[in-house]
Amino acid sequence: MDYLVPCLVFSWLFYLWDTYLQWRQRRVFHSVSHVPPELNSLLDESTFDKSRVYQLDKSSYGLVHDLFKQVELMVILAVGGIPLLWSLSGWITASLLGLGPEYELSQSMVFVELLLLYSTLTGLPWSIYSTFFLEDRHGFNKQTPVFFIKDQTKSLVLQLLIVPPIVLGLLYTIQLGGQAFFIYSWLFLAAITFLFVTVYQEFIAPLFDKFSPLPEGALHTSILSLTSSLSFPLKKIQVVEGSKRSAHSNAYLYGFWWNKVIVIFDTLLEPGLLGRKEGEGEEEKEEPPDKEGQKVKGCSEEEVMAVLAHELGHWSLSHTLKLLAVSQLNLLLSLSMFAFFIEQQDVYSSFGFHDSRPTIIGIILVFQLIFMPYNEAVQFALVQVVRRFEYQADGYARQLGRGAALRSALTKLSKDNLSFPVADSLYSAFHHTHPTFLERIKRLPKLD
Repeated sequence: MDYLVPCLVFSWLFYLWDTYLQWRQRRVFHSVSHVPPELNSLLDESTFDKSRVYQLDKSSYGLVHDLFKQVELMVILAVGGIPLLWSLSGWITASLLGLGPEYELSQSMVFVELLLLYSTLTGLPWSIYSTFFLEDRHGFNKQTPVFFIKDQTKSLVLQLLIVPPIVLGLLYTIQLGGQAFFIYSWLFLAAITFLFVTVYQEFIAPLFDKFSPLPEGALHTSILSLTSSLSFPLKKIQVVEGSKRSAHSNAYLYGFWWNKVIVIFDTLLEPGLLGRKEGEGEEEKEEPPDKEGQKVKGCSEEEVMAVLAHELGHWSLSHTLKLLAVSQLNLLLSLSMFAFFIEQQDVYSSFGFHDSRPTIIGIILVFQLIFMPYNEAVQFALVQVVRRFEYQADGYARQLGRGAALRSALTKLSKDNLSFPVADSLYSAFHHTHPTFLERIKRLPKLD
């Protein structure tokens, strides 16, 4: 059986479908040129128009980038790029290490390193444009060229150090696991996932951003009070200096069981909030304008607490654990299906490997190309689940009496991040893991 033609057909079908969805969303950007009536009291026309232009620019960038990736894939398959890269890795293995083709694991490691280098080099121009042109044009980029180069270098070095050993472990479990290799491979990857979640925030994330404890004060006290009332096993509260990278804001939780940490981006906090003492009010304080005459970005203490209440809702409702369980079940199912294809010579022959069946090549061909329809279906289902979880987390914050503050926080975040509040329903169903600002606002009361 020739697997190449069906993969090409599915690739173009999914590309054309996604382009159609993008067209539908761009039509919304063009047709909805004024603030929807439901948001008249929340958004001004100037901010609304800025968000519309920003999202149009992002959409244009996405269309060009997607086209490039599609053409790139077609060229790679047409010229036999994967067999060529495998042959190059074999030549390097033989020349530098003196090892022949029978040392498949060594050649696989070189192949992975070359693949990471290729991915970084081809993605670099797009990253540069996105950071220093698109994001900078709309006031979000805070990175200097030196900061960007350091970021990219550290990211590449970490990938070259971490990914090959993981791939090596996976290949070992496949080769030594016999007929039940997919179970051992799944256990290995599950262990890696838990290890990565545990060590990432402590050892990897600080290599890119500065993390510091949240200072004592009104916000610190409020967070401790809220988490204590919910029996949340809080270990520490950290503030990440995200303002050196981007003006976008965020907050999240991480950690397993008793080792929970709250991370707040400094861009989420209004100026002066970190130094505000207990008992100091904020109701009468007018937000000072920034150097461009606009309102200073960030959320007040009550709004930050509402955002954290939403995040705590994900914890209380076990959303993270549920998604982790689903992802692990999907991984196990995918590996079990992969067990059917790994020994099929037709799979390898269809893509230029007529006399060999390298395991790493089988993984790439099956998971990235042959499983393409399955991956798309799983992705669509996950979007629906995550959207539902977002509504549930909003409802949890509302039950805690923070619905009005969350409404206010979402309004500020929409303005600060230039999020467009309206979306095409079909586009949103496939792309938006988070409901739009308008959809979430409709479910939140003005007052608790």
